Amino acid sequence: MIEKWINASPIELLMVALSTVVAYAVIILLTRIFGLRSFAKMSATDFATTVAIGSLLGATISSPQPSLVTGLCSLACVYLVHGALSYLRQATNWCAKATDNEPLLLMRGSEIIEQNLRVANVTREDLFAKLREANACNYEQIRAVVLETTGDVSVLHATDESVELHEDFLRGVRSSV
Repeated sequence: MIEKWINASPIELLMVALSTVVAYAVIILLTRIFGLRSFAKMSATDFATTVAIGSLLGATISSPQPSLVTGLCSLACVYLVHGALSYLRQATNWCAKATDNEPLLLMRGSEIIEQNLRVANVTREDLFAKLREANACNYEQIRAVVLETTGDVSVLHATDESVELHEDFLRGVRSSV
């Protein structure tokens, strides 16, 4: 049993290598056809697509099940569904509302919105880590901190205290829950 876990035949290794090359080439081809948006993290659907592609790639190249053809068909289906959802999100308001989370305001200027931190399951330590990552040095620099639809945290800040945040940058952001 341990030997089966540790060893692989030369044929198995050759099939893994062949599957890797073919699947990788197909992913590049599908990304060229459907565009780089396939790997963007701009929405929940983008994130789900990236995770699904990685999972399918790993499953397809590392074992005989699913077969290479089944794995490639699955990859193509994920790209097709993502392309259709991307189109519908642009063309209709209802699809975007159904599939996307709303960004959430975590800080307004120097004010930390505690209720929104709780709703988002973000700790003050998480928030300060993101502020440090953005090179914010003091509260006066912060214009807003937003938990984006992808789970990323955006820190809008300026070193010049006279710089105001334009309202367009918070369009569609929930300020309170």
